[in-house]
Amino acid sequence: MSVTRREFGKLAIATVPGALLGEGALRSAFAAAKPNSLIKGVQVGTITYSYRAMKDQSAEATLKYILDSGISAVELMGGPIESFAGAPAMPFRPAPPPAARPAGPAAAGAPPTPAGPGGPGMRRQLTPEEVAAREKYAADLKAWRLSQSMDKFKALRKMYNDAGVTIYATKMLAPNMSDEELEYVFSVAEALGANHTTLELSTDGAVLKRLGAWGEKKKVYVGYHTHLQGTLTAFDEAFAVSKANMANVDFGHYVAAGSGDPVVFLEKFHDRICSFHLKDRKSKENGGANVPWGQGDTPIQRILQTVSKNKYRMPATIEMEYEVPATSDPVAEVRSCVEFCRRVLA
Repeated sequence: MSVTRREFGKLAIATVPGALLGEGALRSAFAAAKPNSLIKGVQVGTITYSYRAMKDQSAEATLKYILDSGISAVELMGGPIESFAGAPAMPFRPAPPPAARPAGPAAAGAPPTPAGPGGPGMRRQLTPEEVAAREKYAADLKAWRLSQSMDKFKALRKMYNDAGVTIYATKMLAPNMSDEELEYVFSVAEALGANHTTLELSTDGAVLKRLGAWGEKKKVYVGYHTHLQGTLTAFDEAFAVSKANMANVDFGHYVAAGSGDPVVFLEKFHDRICSFHLKDRKSKENGGANVPWGQGDTPIQRILQTVSKNKYRMPATIEMEYEVPATSDPVAEVRSCVEFCRRVLA
């Protein structure tokens, strides 16, 4: 099947009754000032994983975090999306200590494994009761997903759009989903106005082919995210098997892995990058640490200036992963990353 970028751009514009948005006061609270993080032609956004440490993870609270960060476009993860639509709540979600936090967003819909004794980064085994609760939750969530219309997701899109925030991507895919679940995930992305949905890069050729075929069918790109496995050749098979398979490359991890100059990747594959993640990390030779922007080795300035100069249209996604100072919070830190982008693009 031949699918062009123009065809993918023809996603339906959703309109829904205002009653689906809930209380009018909520809408007016978001309507006061609309952000604009389109900077010198570069759409700077963030993934909502950046706000993972905030207590309230609802779609409404997440929207406020985005607005307070000065962000006008977002990669929205499945948690806020599905809680807004009424998904069953997780039976437990114990948070790992800071040293045990994962390096990137967990697979959509899967509760994190609790961290426990044994030292930083160690994980304890789930109890039989927790295993049973997790399995029941997975079954309940799947049943709920397959029973949904798109009305609530269209309402969520309208709430975000009315506040000045575009949803350019969702993170809800998992490689082992059934066809019915894939239909749901791609339909949600379309209802939200996203032109791609993301997941971790697979090395399974059958998975790459299957998901690419679904992307072609639904006119929504599949964006494969990388951690330290990102290299100049990491996406070759994904690109080869489907035009719908795209890169959601993380340039901070790229530097920490010692994979070379991210700008080389950007210029070579600019037409196959649906969006890219930005963070500042030390190089592999310097230990690879995640640090506040401007203190690491990721060439953020050159990356953003290359996008601006060449008029590339993929969003630059802030993924705030460094340790938040005790005197700050994730919202303030994402806002500082946005300001960093403004300075280097001035």
